[in-house]
Amino acid sequence: MKIKTAAFEISNSDVKKCPKERIPEYSFIGRSNVGKSSLINMLTSNRKLAKTSGTPGKTQLINHFKINDNWFLVDLPGYGYARVSKKVKRIFQSFIKNYFLQREQLICSFVLIDSRHEPQRIDIDFMQFLGENRIPFCIIFTKADKLSPTVLKRNIDTYKEKLLADSWEIFPNYFVTSATSKKGKDSVLEFIDKVNQNLKHD
Repeated sequence: MKIKTAAFEISNSDVKKCPKERIPEYSFIGRSNVGKSSLINMLTSNRKLAKTSGTPGKTQLINHFKINDNWFLVDLPGYGYARVSKKVKRIFQSFIKNYFLQREQLICSFVLIDSRHEPQRIDIDFMQFLGENRIPFCIIFTKADKLSPTVLKRNIDTYKEKLLADSWEIFPNYFVTSATSKKGKDSVLEFIDKVNQNLKHD
């Protein structure tokens, strides 16, 4: 799939105010500083679409971008941002949870994982939440260009072992990406395109 148009639609903190259009929706979420905005900009070939910042936690709202006039890319706030207050964290958790539990247009969520790090409890817990609520998701390992192929494979294998040990029967579908080298761009977009095509035939 080639992205021809990517336009900002709306930002809000209330799932009830999200777009009413009945078109497929794919959300992107992960811990702060995982490279989410850079990844979104790489996928859409638009360096200014999602705001990037040296300060983690820049995204604090549900941001909808309409892609090719037929599906939405949703940029969600990063979880686990240490510098916001506990009150703000609770608000984040509340409207993020409401989004996942109430948003009928959501087809799949992409959970971003920094490939450089060991499995983090907060990521495991979040995926557990998605699994328990039967919300389809894939994993995107980011910043692959920062590691050698050997270390990258080892880190991903460690994640597989951790999830499978935590009672997961199968490891979720996953992609390996780099916003710098554009690694994984075609694979992610082809996956979304394939799902969209299948939805048309259902």
